[in-house]
Amino acid sequence: MSIWEYANPTKFMRTTDGLLPWLVAGAAVCCVGGLVWGFLTPQDFRQGSTVKIVFLHVPAAMMAINIWVMMLVASLIWIIRRHHVSALAAKAAAPIGAVMTLIALATGAIWGQPMWGTWWEWDPRLTSFLILFLFYVGYIALWSAVEDPDSAADLTGVLCLVGSVFALLSRYAVLFWNQGLHQGASLSVAPGERMSAVYRYPLYLSMLGFMLLFLALVLIRTRTEIRRRRLAALQAREMRA
Repeated sequence: MSIWEYANPTKFMRTTDGLLPWLVAGAAVCCVGGLVWGFLTPQDFRQGSTVKIVFLHVPAAMMAINIWVMMLVASLIWIIRRHHVSALAAKAAAPIGAVMTLIALATGAIWGQPMWGTWWEWDPRLTSFLILFLFYVGYIALWSAVEDPDSAADLTGVLCLVGSVFALLSRYAVLFWNQGLHQGASLSVAPGERMSAVYRYPLYLSMLGFMLLFLALVLIRTRTEIRRRRLAALQAREMRA
């Protein structure tokens, strides 16, 4: 069985119909479990209770970057192989990514204020995240502005390629510029830099929940886009008849 079989809208709808309930259930259990578990963790000796924002901030930031990467892959598949489901999946993912980026920016400001003494700083990672959010908004606006779906998919695919630079900067900015206020990665495999297990395990659960939540939402939205395109095709056929 080839993976390209799922580029067929009928096959995609049939497969995801049985998969969606499991994804929704898994997302609900992991998100609620991770966030509640994280809320019940003890206070950090330096950051106090504000450290608990990590269970929302880190998963949202992780998904904000990875959703753009997913959109890039889907856009490349559209550009190279012209599979409509991949273009619709990229379109469906953009609003979810924009919300995740906004959550990461908001929780970062709330977390950073008591630590840095300011709600906002033109830190390399914060600035690149803000630019990434603007790319999400521009991507969504471009899809809405272009009437022809294939032309919109082509143009947004190019925009996705350009925006990928800022997605990478959002992830690795603290490695390129040491003068930023933002701390290094919350999760690290380097000796002596690992987060305490008290915080690490609920964070893993929350991250898994956010991943499952994204998969559930993007499948729901892609299915909606497929139905919308089918309805538009039927309406156009009736007008020609």
